[in-house]
Amino acid sequence: MTMRIGVKLPHTGSAAPASLARSARDLELAGFDSLWVSDHVVLPDVIESRYPFAADGRATWPTDTPYLEALVSLAAAAAVTERVRLGTAALVLPQRNPVLLAKQVASIDALSGGRVALGIGAGWLREEFDALDTPFDTRGARMVEWITLLRECWTGRPAARSGTHYNLPPDTVVLPTPAHAVPLYVGGHSPTALRRAAQLGDGWLAQQAAPELDPGRLADEIATIRSTASAAGRDPSALRVVLRIVSSAGRAADIARRIGALGAAGVDEVIVDVDPLDGDAGSDHAVLRDAVSAR
Repeated sequence: MTMRIGVKLPHTGSAAPASLARSARDLELAGFDSLWVSDHVVLPDVIESRYPFAADGRATWPTDTPYLEALVSLAAAAAVTERVRLGTAALVLPQRNPVLLAKQVASIDALSGGRVALGIGAGWLREEFDALDTPFDTRGARMVEWITLLRECWTGRPAARSGTHYNLPPDTVVLPTPAHAVPLYVGGHSPTALRRAAQLGDGWLAQQAAPELDPGRLADEIATIRSTASAAGRDPSALRVVLRIVSSAGRAADIARRIGALGAAGVDEVIVDVDPLDGDAGSDHAVLRDAVSAR
């Protein structure tokens, strides 16, 4: 299977409201296979929580950076594109109402003709959960329950349930249904996240920084996911692996040199950054696509 090349939709920063639609169109025309958004509803002035994707645990980006809401951004991109897949990398699942989220995702998928993929994570920013008045310590258990609820709601007529964290009454109708089966890519690198990806997800959403790409580590993690899926009676070959490469703007040539190793490790799709102001999306895509073709 040919590796897909996705790109982060620039939906953050002061210029995002005016440029998002244009960026979505331009990135599709540049040839990218998919557009992805990240997710923060609120941020604190100072982040005290440990950031799991940095060796020192520190998140260093300015917390006063405006974030256009993830699903609103995907809906706006859906309205001005025709081909690209639309995804989240990653949506913090347990801080959202699962039934409302199912409705929102199904609506975007129906409007876009079946182009939505949902990367999901348990979350790491306690301050954000606190601001949303959502329990942080039970987020893992609620994420597992929410995955079932999403899929149930996407049938249009979910079964009544009395769950540990959510009760759904009988005879509930949630329409429209998605235009296709929306895949859920479980994010995270902890043993628990890998297990959830293997046992519950349609694939795994990984994240590494461009300067520290480590295909060997990814290969080990993917092997763990596939063996866990097999032990659970699932087809490991059906699980897709999507790699979000942060800090990758302006590094297309560097990433292209690692495409072969990433593919050998088991990566099916990469998500890169393009500089929204000074970058050349078409050139970046061409460099990456040539590397994929040369595998």
